[in-house]
Parts: sequence; structure tokens; C-alpha cells
Amino acid sequence: MIENLARAVALGLLLSGPAAAHDAPGRAATVTVVFDHALPNVPGKSLRGVMVAYGPGGFSPAHTHAPSAFISATVLEGAIRSQVNDGPERTYRAGETFTEQPGDRHGVSANASETAPARLLAVFVVDTAETVLTTPIKP
Repeated sequence: MIENLARAVALGLLLSGPAAAHDAPGRAATVTVVFDHALPNVPGKSLRGVMVAYGPGGFSPAHTHAPSAFISATVLEGAIRSQVNDGPERTYRAGETFTEQPGDRHGVSANASETAPARLLAVFVVDTAETVLTTPIKP
């Protein structure tokens, strides 16, 4: 229990750094780990939930995720602009889901609105040993 709590706190610190590391800090996404559970029937894998909240005009810098991460992201509120790898930029609205495969590059991750907030829940299936879930892409 204490180990899981420590891991969740560490992940929260690791996730919040990259999300805020760009040149418009007032528009940075807020990233919060909301759950972290080892999968008992899949040794070495965990399920981690990350809430990403964007204020009006908010965004996250281009990034990649842990090498083992498969991600399913569901928009809970508002609309999110997203581009994965060299695919087209798409806008996802509340209730819509997109996925990211291990090794994908998330070039655009932003609120589609300049006036309303947006939120998404990203659910990671990841190697339990992975501690850094998000790494900014250097320009």
C-alpha cells in the first residue's frame, strides 16, 4: 500500500514537470495520476489513469510516452486537438476516444477552445517498472 502510494506520488511529480515545461506557463495542462494498479493476471504490467485538464487555449508540449505504454484516451469535457505521429490532426469531443501505440509521438495535444476548459482521461497499460510516463520532444 505505501509502495503504491509512493509510486503514485512519484508519477505525479514526473508527469507534472513535462506538462508544464513550455514557454506559455499560464496555458500548461494540469496532469494528475488518478489510479495506479498492478495487473494481477498480467505479471509485470500495470494500469495507470492520468487526468489531463486544459484551461482555455491550454496545451501540452509535443511528447512521447514510456516505451511500453499503450494508451487509450477518452475526452471527458470539451474538445481536444490531437496529432499522433504523422497522422492528421483531429479534434475529439466529449465521449470520443483515441489510442497511442508504444513508441508513438504525440505532436499535438491541446484544448480546441480558447474560451472553455477541456479534460481527458488517459489510461496506460505499461510495464510496472516504468516510472517516467511522459517525455517532452526536444525541438
